[in-house]
Amino acid sequence: MTRNKGLAALTVVILAVFWYIRADVPEAEKPTAGTNIIAFGDSLVEGHGATPGNDFVSLLSRRIGAPIINAGQGGDTTSAALARLDSDVLARDPRVVIVLLGGNDFLRRVPKEQTFANLATIAERIRSTGAAVVLVGVNVGLWRDPYGDEYENVARRTSAGLVPDILDDILGDQHLMTDSIHPNDRGYQIVADRVEPALRELLKED
Repeated sequence: MTRNKGLAALTVVILAVFWYIRADVPEAEKPTAGTNIIAFGDSLVEGHGATPGNDFVSLLSRRIGAPIINAGQGGDTTSAALARLDSDVLARDPRVVIVLLGGNDFLRRVPKEQTFANLATIAERIRSTGAAVVLVGVNVGLWRDPYGDEYENVARRTSAGLVPDILDDILGDQHLMTDSIHPNDRGYQIVADRVEPALRELLKED
């Protein structure tokens, strides 16, 4: 039984790495300054729906063997996140920043142009410190994702990396969700699987 569980876990990791590699997405420029890894965003970063220690930020921290500052704030729009960027990210000597925002903008009907102008400003200001940025995209469309191209455009403009559509095949699966928006422990494990390759690539020594 233990061996079967181990094989299943290994299969999930391999599929996640393949999912990341096959995606034709921007890759982040390596960091040139800073010391801390920070996850910045909304309730998905905060870990709403997970049991203690099973949010994706905690999972990533244990996997890479290094602390990750969780700067998630439930309910944040890109405007709210931008307002706290200085205190919660830039003042903490960032080296790599995972940025996951946009879902609450959609729910609150913030114009798409404003959402991605804010997101670009966040990425640009982080990059100006010498830190690397990994943007994490959220699919907000039932049939067509109006945000997908916008995340990619911001990533390319700011030399950030991109992990697209982070809730693909998680959202709507009752076995992976706590509610209609937030994953459960199993869902957050998949989120961590998808972000991990991008994070490890930025932490590699040249």
